[in-house]
Amino acid sequence: MALSETAVLQALGQVQEPELGKDLVSLGMIKDLTIRGGRVSFTVELTTPACPLRDRIEREAKEAVARLEGVSEVSLKLTSNVPFDGRARGLIERPIRNAIAVGSGKGGVGKTTVAVNLAAALARAGARVGLLDADIYGPNVPTMMGVDRLPPPRDGKMAPAEAYGVKLVSIAFLVKPGQPLIWRGPMLHTAIRQFIADVQWGELDYLIVDLPPGTGDAPLSLSQSMPLSGAVIVTMPQKVSVEDASRALEMFRTMKVPILGVVENMSYLKLPDGAALDLFGAGGGERLAQAAQVPFLGSIPIDVRVREGGDEGMPVVISAPESEVGKALTSIAELVAARISVQARTQSNVIPIEMID
Repeated sequence: MALSETAVLQALGQVQEPELGKDLVSLGMIKDLTIRGGRVSFTVELTTPACPLRDRIEREAKEAVARLEGVSEVSLKLTSNVPFDGRARGLIERPIRNAIAVGSGKGGVGKTTVAVNLAAALARAGARVGLLDADIYGPNVPTMMGVDRLPPPRDGKMAPAEAYGVKLVSIAFLVKPGQPLIWRGPMLHTAIRQFIADVQWGELDYLIVDLPPGTGDAPLSLSQSMPLSGAVIVTMPQKVSVEDASRALEMFRTMKVPILGVVENMSYLKLPDGAALDLFGAGGGERLAQAAQVPFLGSIPIDVRVREGGDEGMPVVISAPESEVGKALTSIAELVAARISVQARTQSNVIPIEMID
């Protein structure tokens, strides 16, 4: 009996996408299926190039088809198509599919480090990524990405800089080095709106927005300036940091921004003998996530390469991707991408945010 397309699809219909909880066929992830004798080839279209379970999906799909009678060879290609979260951003001709805020309750917890490495890791995986440095009072993204200026404007609009496959814009490009910005809320609001509407971002799978720390006027105004797909909360393990991070988390909830999860930075220091030293306590980020009933995205160890990368303009996920800290940050990026995919597929979890003029 000749091998049929129906039989192949029935076999693939038994393979689950673990994050989405449905099979590959019903999710429409099987593309370009061809059968030539006993040779079967097809494409699995993932919801993100940073899929943390891509190897498992590939293995199980191949095995499911290989078990069919008459199959002599299975050829599988992985591609991706990041879903649009459905939130209108007024950028129909230049769609930003998903906008992710990275926030914290206080400064000094490594929020910008997380944002920069999150963006770089997603771009390294093959996603189209933008990074908006909205931390108006402490715009450090250009330093951490090794960029000191914007390219010339195009067609009357600002062109973003680019590094490591990430398009980026920062207020630091528009002021003299060291110049303080003494701005009130309306000026902040206007600036962020211009960074969205007056920049030639092109089509992006993810726009990472590095927000100012705290819960004051600045992050509130900036959060209202564009609809966000979700927020990542960064904390350190100690109690005072967790308390402040909890306030930031609740601020986003008040703004109806879905919480993608909590990241604990500077969790421990690995000693030469392999032991872990908890300089700032232990488990605070995980306890916050449990109390708030949101995902815990992971712990980031203390590593001098993170500081060196920030100073030298090369994120650690680029300079040392196989290090413990590089793997931790890459894993966090993959989990964030997975959460975004789940939200986009299950629109019931996505609450629209009104644009405020």
